[in-house]
Amino acid sequence: MPERSSTPKIAFLDVDGTILDHGRRIAPSTVRAIREARAAGHLVYLCTGRAAGHIPESVLEIGFDGAVTNGGAFAKVGDVLVHGETMPRAELDALLAHFEEYELHYLLQTNRRVYASARTRAAIQEHLAAARVDKSEPQTAPQAGFSAEPIEDAPLDEIAKAVFFTEEAGAVERARQEFGERFHIVRGSMPLPGGSDGEIGLHGTTKGAAIEKVLEHLGLDRADAIGIGDSWNDVEMFEVCGVGIAMGNAALELQELADEVTSTVLENGIFDAFARHGLVTADAAALS
Repeated sequence: MPERSSTPKIAFLDVDGTILDHGRRIAPSTVRAIREARAAGHLVYLCTGRAAGHIPESVLEIGFDGAVTNGGAFAKVGDVLVHGETMPRAELDALLAHFEEYELHYLLQTNRRVYASARTRAAIQEHLAAARVDKSEPQTAPQAGFSAEPIEDAPLDEIAKAVFFTEEAGAVERARQEFGERFHIVRGSMPLPGGSDGEIGLHGTTKGAAIEKVLEHLGLDRADAIGIGDSWNDVEMFEVCGVGIAMGNAALELQELADEVTSTVLENGIFDAFARHGLVTADAAALS
């Protein structure tokens, strides 16, 4: 097992499917890895498609040095906002017209809040209720149900990202065909119902681009950055970071785009990756 690295590293961690499994559990070894790495002088950042206000408290209480949120639309170093961008109103209006034309469920994200129609909120709550895990399982972390503000209250000049889902297959590809030159559109990363879901940000708005802003602000080199994720919005993170690591539960096609593959979210995936790169020192007791 590699010795602990004497060179400070910075790690960027996806949330859904990387820190949290889609049953809302967090492996104890993940908490230990993050806290020990920070105690050793390394930096650990969240790097998520979620809005800041929609990151579960069970994740936040682990402790982080900053966060990239909304799929790269915002980035904070500590409490300092170093990057932020929102959708021009005309572009957003075109998206909303598309969602309504094809009767898609959709969410709108600002920096901190999420907005959805009553119909969309009900669909998500129904899905979460059906997928709820047995809370007696030893690695289960308490998790609140989905909440969102009414779509009628959304501040349309502050929207940074949209998420949509539908039972209809092919909705992501259709959106790409219509908006691919104006928006960055990827398959969704959050556990949502339906046969097709996607995430939409401005063209050029990616986790990778936001990570570059963080590294520039901190004066750090890409070579010392590690990105770990399991979703299609992590591809640019893999490209920017010196080492891109896919979770073992990621799609095989995504794993092929990473430099390495670690174990799965509940099988010590983050701990194993941190140990391999010297951010923590592994021992058998830690993973029992």
